[in-house]
Amino acid sequence: MGPLRLALQYVLSFLFIIQMYVMMTVIALGFFPWAAFSRRGAMMACHAFCGWVRFSARWMVGLRTEIRGTPPTGPVLVASKHQSFLDIILLFSALPHPRFVMKRELLFTPVLGQYAMRIGCIPVNRDKGMTALREMLKAAKTGPHANGQLIIFAQGTRVAPGVKEPYKIGVGALYQSLKRECFPVAVNVGVFWPRRGILRKPGLAVLEFVPPIAPGLKVAPFMEVLEEVIEARSETLLDEALDQFPEKARGARV
Repeated sequence: MGPLRLALQYVLSFLFIIQMYVMMTVIALGFFPWAAFSRRGAMMACHAFCGWVRFSARWMVGLRTEIRGTPPTGPVLVASKHQSFLDIILLFSALPHPRFVMKRELLFTPVLGQYAMRIGCIPVNRDKGMTALREMLKAAKTGPHANGQLIIFAQGTRVAPGVKEPYKIGVGALYQSLKRECFPVAVNVGVFWPRRGILRKPGLAVLEFVPPIAPGLKVAPFMEVLEEVIEARSETLLDEALDQFPEKARGARV
């Protein structure tokens, strides 16, 4: 990407980000009378926003998105790699009744926090240690939203492509407590939409549902299998993403 093309991509990326948050507000306000009294209304608003982000990313910055594998429709645990806001968008697009385990601070984010609570997300205060873990397990098994797809980010935070970070025990505790299938999810979206910064790169970003892990394993072997399959598939997707850039020929990694 030459300097002029790169400068234009920065401008387009900035405009894309601005319109994305404007549309978030417009959609949230438009659906609010329904969402205030109905979880279905809140879900529809979130699905509409995710659809708009995927459409406008392709149109404005040349960023196409693809969901591979078979997304679950029943009550399951989804353990995903987390690289940027884009994987949240794709997970929500793929699943009919998703809700997330999320850090408590997001509750105080305008629009996002209110809608997160309406769809049944589980806020976690990570400073509370084991108390937070017990509260998360209780919330996951009770309430009117317990039969959807519960999504947890296996490493607990955003991790840049190719960077190694440990997998958190919370995903193992949920797997053992819920006694449900767990669908691992691999991504390469951070190559195109990074954790920080403005630039959104053109190309094909992929989120992939890996075949599920059946319930019944002990926590330690489950964690080993989960990390192995997510990391292996994410590395393959990373190579696929880097093949879209000329720098790959020189051995560069993003």
